[in-house]
Amino acid sequence: MSYSTNDLKHGLVHGQYAPGFEPVVTRFVQSFERAQEIGASLCVYHRGEIVVDLWGGLADQAARTPWTADSLIVVFSATKGLTAMALNLAAERGMFDWDTSVARYWPAFGQAGKQHITVRQLFNHRAGLGGITTPLTLAQLCDPAQADSVRAALERQAPAWPADTQQGYHGISYGLYATAFFEQVCGEPLHTFLHREYLDPLGADVFMGTPAAQDHRVATLYPCSRASLLGKMAWAAVRGGSTETHVGRSLLRGGHARQAFVNPPTPGGIGVYNQLPLRRHNLAWASATATARGLARAYVPWSMGGQWQGRRYLADETIAAVTQRQGWSERDHVLGKPLGWAQGFLKEDDGVFSPNRASFGHPGMGGALGWCDPSTQLAFAYTMNRCDWHIRSPRTMALCEALYRCDVNP
Repeated sequence: MSYSTNDLKHGLVHGQYAPGFEPVVTRFVQSFERAQEIGASLCVYHRGEIVVDLWGGLADQAARTPWTADSLIVVFSATKGLTAMALNLAAERGMFDWDTSVARYWPAFGQAGKQHITVRQLFNHRAGLGGITTPLTLAQLCDPAQADSVRAALERQAPAWPADTQQGYHGISYGLYATAFFEQVCGEPLHTFLHREYLDPLGADVFMGTPAAQDHRVATLYPCSRASLLGKMAWAAVRGGSTETHVGRSLLRGGHARQAFVNPPTPGGIGVYNQLPLRRHNLAWASATATARGLARAYVPWSMGGQWQGRRYLADETIAAVTQRQGWSERDHVLGKPLGWAQGFLKEDDGVFSPNRASFGHPGMGGALGWCDPSTQLAFAYTMNRCDWHIRSPRTMALCEALYRCDVNP
């Protein structure tokens, strides 16, 4: 099917959209009209074709630099979805088996009671390794000379609970373990493999380790201030009744959320991700930069049975495996909400990003999202620089809800 497109004629937002997708366009525009955005982009593919391609606002407020369709921004944990792509592609090519123990491939991992943890358990956040107790720093993680010491810390780490008995989001450690495991199994850096074998042939405008040549396109992050964030989380902890309540209480009381998110610390808050060393280095849980077009395109083959524009990028069987919930918890130990995983991809609760359980991907702190729904052949991404403090940004969820009010049925 080929779509005709309409040019959006609005003072705040630019782009094109196909007839029938007006609800999601209206919702994106409303965020600007209500001053909820500084700069943002939204891109939606349906049946392999772009049906929504919108952008607007400012990439940098001080310089008054406009946000364009080519503006890159750090997407935080949406990076984990890209990491999952690399893991799944490597497994598809026979480099490892999901149900084999990690220690079979990485013997030193088997220390401290980890000898029986499988690859699937580790990357489905069921290994009890959400927090690393050895103090780490972001500077250390960005220094190749420190790779051995970081690896040793991962090897020494004891699980917080027996593998596969409970689920707890490995907020930072997911990327640390993925980086070390991938190099052990595949003999090269994860981001090198993913760019060469997938992102670059696909033409996805995404960078895991952003080169200097792209710095002029990188927009400025505007996170909630540390004082404001702490105040909001403390209020949520007192008020009760939300995911933010659970995380806030855990952070204040030194629970699993604190263990998962505070090592390494981020002095000055997440605005530190505006700094060059962090985005230059591949922090496989947080530091990728992407345009909405690029992040959505990365998910297109996953939404289309592995094949797009006459080329096969991955096996249909790989996609079929991650359409199923491989692990599920009604109350994740770290986030305190229902969610699950499938070979490194997030499987959200019904109706958060999609009403369809086959869908998968990964959101990022502040609101960024890369997602796909093979049951409707949708791939979509939202990127922005005004970061929301909620665990799941209401702006993001409103865009997803509006998308599914469009005619996206097969």
